[in-house]
Amino acid sequence: MELLTTNNVWMMVCTALVFFMHLGFSLLEVGLTRQKNAINILFKNVFIICAGLLTYAILGFNLMYPGSFLAGIIPDYFFGLFGLSAPVADGALDLAYNQGYTYWTDFLFQGMFAATAATIVSGAVAERIKLGSFMLFSVIYITIVYPIIGSWKWGGGFLDGIGFYDFAGSSLVHSVGGWGALIAIYLLGARLGKFGKDGQSHAIPGHNIPLATAGVFILWLGWFGFNGGSVLSADPSLTSITLVTTCLAAAAGGISAFLVSTIAYKNYDLTMFLNGILGGLVGITAGADLMSPFDAVLIGLVAGGVIVFGVSLIDKLKLDDPVGAVAVHLACGIWGTLAVGIFGSMAGFDQLLTQLAGVGIIGAFCCISAFVILSIIKATMGLRMEEKEETEGLDIHEHGMDAYAEFGTAHDR
Repeated sequence: MELLTTNNVWMMVCTALVFFMHLGFSLLEVGLTRQKNAINILFKNVFIICAGLLTYAILGFNLMYPGSFLAGIIPDYFFGLFGLSAPVADGALDLAYNQGYTYWTDFLFQGMFAATAATIVSGAVAERIKLGSFMLFSVIYITIVYPIIGSWKWGGGFLDGIGFYDFAGSSLVHSVGGWGALIAIYLLGARLGKFGKDGQSHAIPGHNIPLATAGVFILWLGWFGFNGGSVLSADPSLTSITLVTTCLAAAAGGISAFLVSTIAYKNYDLTMFLNGILGGLVGITAGADLMSPFDAVLIGLVAGGVIVFGVSLIDKLKLDDPVGAVAVHLACGIWGTLAVGIFGSMAGFDQLLTQLAGVGIIGAFCCISAFVILSIIKATMGLRMEEKEETEGLDIHEHGMDAYAEFGTAHDR
């Protein structure tokens, strides 16, 4: 009982840290976008965590951990209002549910992860998507797409059966959000003024880089829970090495992105530095428990380079991602997943092929699902704001509010 209590307390602390990450995402997105859309960004992030927890309680948790599958692919679970049903013994909660934590802790920890996938999409589609359309997409994506993919590995489905490995979600969380973001920005189109008539990309600076910087530090702190909690116990050895590799990869990712971007663009770009840190964190997430400190540094160094070239590639494809979400969460999520087959205790050609297969399967399912959902929304509700509304700002038109009212109207700046 004492061991269970210790493990459970650690898991609840990690749950709180992952919850805190949603503040980090909010500040990062607000800081890297324009003042006239700040309320809209914050509204979306508040909605995601509230709706995400409710839908995960109603359906997502049992869909992700169904207990059985049809052909190892389709979770054998059907809709039931508030599907949470803790095991009991003699009329009381059965604390033997798991050696590391109780049923309720398990739900809450996993529920925090579920909302993250939609938060990733939020940053990519910022400043031009209709709020109602985004909210509908988020609910469907969190409720159905994310749990089904998670069930294939973490719920004991066919990806788990073939040996695919993803410790804390480089693919199962981050690339799920990244694939959804990629399809969304393709269907949505770029912000007004992002690309000139000559096809050249024009920077649209964020309005508050200090806020974005604070957001990244909060996210880094939250990753102590994201990866540390994925040990699923308070095991001293595993939690310690996991946190060490997580932090080293983050630091290496930041330094790498800063150096590569400085060489490429001849200036010290703080936003690249910040996204490099996040890229390192995403990259180490698939194998944080398998890597040596040296492995973690190498993974982070590569991730930093992936960030710089990934952001450049998105621009060349005439796609508009205001916060670099696709480069951070998709490109580095893929890199981190493949790194399990290159570095660490599971490294090997067969494992690399398994990881590659998992990336392809997850990518195909996410892209098809996101395309279908968003296409239906586009054909019915519409995805994009009107030009006048986008120009003047979503805060005024969708919320009737200004984040900085004491300084005058947002669309004046």
